[in-house]
Amino acid sequence: MKLAHDRLRTLIAAIFQHAGCTAEEAERIAAHLVEANLVGHDSHGVIRVAPYVQWLKAGKVHANRRIQVAFENDAIAVVDGQGGFGQTIGEQATQLGIDKCARHGVAVIALRNSGHLGRIGDWPLMAARAGVLSLHFVNTTGAGILVAPFGGIERRLSANPIAAGIPIQGAAPLLLDISACTIAEGKIKVALNKGIDVPENCIIDAKGQPTTDPKVFYANPPGAILPIAAHKGYGLAVLCEILAGALTGGGCSDPAHADRVINGMLSIYLAPAFFQREPEFAAEIQRFIAWVKSSPRTPGGDILMPGEIEERIRTQRLRDGIDIDATTWAQIGEAAKSVGVALPV
Repeated sequence: MKLAHDRLRTLIAAIFQHAGCTAEEAERIAAHLVEANLVGHDSHGVIRVAPYVQWLKAGKVHANRRIQVAFENDAIAVVDGQGGFGQTIGEQATQLGIDKCARHGVAVIALRNSGHLGRIGDWPLMAARAGVLSLHFVNTTGAGILVAPFGGIERRLSANPIAAGIPIQGAAPLLLDISACTIAEGKIKVALNKGIDVPENCIIDAKGQPTTDPKVFYANPPGAILPIAAHKGYGLAVLCEILAGALTGGGCSDPAHADRVINGMLSIYLAPAFFQREPEFAAEIQRFIAWVKSSPRTPGGDILMPGEIEERIRTQRLRDGIDIDATTWAQIGEAAKSVGVALPV
């Protein structure tokens, strides 16, 4: 079925408000989840509603929390998310980075103990809209162990996203949002709900054999996701674990904490005006983009900057609605019923 984004957002906000979030937090969670669907990242969209509600009821994530500052100076802050919803904690941590960067030209925010941060691209996008460049490294402790190391077959690493945003004068920001593994776990869940295969060379079964069956990933014993680009993606994953896990104080991948999903994020913020005159910076980016796009195309090919495909999908889904598969809609319905919210007819 297809739903208009505003109708879907209203429903999701009602679910989280009835589950115990303030109206403000419920609206924020709904906005981020629906936006992920709008830009084509269904793995981080409303498919997350049911597990989020379950986690909240089980005390594995907490409503209405604020970051707690463990250490702070002019350019650095180490903050604890208090196990709060990532959509709230991520926004608070990012705003702190933007504010420090505006004053000092650079900022580093080490966030630990946050609930699931959702689509990581939301945070560099927020910074870019404030005129700030940013780079973000993320890890997951415990329940997020999904990925086999290069040369191994059992899960040892989290998906380890890396995201970056660059403001572009008069245009949408450049936005890179990738993970160090071949496929997001949420995309496997989307495939499972739709009853379709995942792409080849993304997951392996418990014996290390390639498979495209999403059910195999959730089997007992479970399968695992592969790193991107073999040893290169594995190296990036290790880097994320150290920066977002060890350095923030939140911890690296550790099965001792497998009862819940906890994210750590190391974020670096840079204000262009502190490095050179902004008109020259903007002009050089535009020149570079034009140069890259001047390359002859492959047959039927297109040359896009990071973030452009999301903007195109967003335009289409704002117009045509967001497609929700029957399984995901049923799961949302169960979550809504569990907190006393009726689905729209």
